Amino acid sequence: MELIVDGREIQSESDLHRTLAESLDFGPFYGGNLAALRDRLTTDVPRPISLVWRFSAESRQAMGSELFEKIKDLLVFVEEQDRKIGFKNRFTVRFE
Repeated sequence: MELIVDGREIQSESDLHRTLAESLDFGPFYGGNLAALRDRLTTDVPRPISLVWRFSAESRQAMGSELFEKIKDLLVFVEEQDRKIGFKNRFTVRFE
């Protein structure tokens, strides 16, 4: 599955959580925070999934570099974890 995230529409952390929760069907009990996102992405999301964050610079500018980097680090962590485990079908992320 390829999931395209439009950075022009992701202006806050809550925008990102809402977009991912809807697109990946996280359900009504999703916590909507970075710890919950990490939990869902590492355990619940069927692979393969390729997340492409287009216009990511616009998200960075809107939400601030510090928060954006935390989110980016989390997504890259999930990608690296899948790679290290050796999953054939895995989570990948790309920022454009």
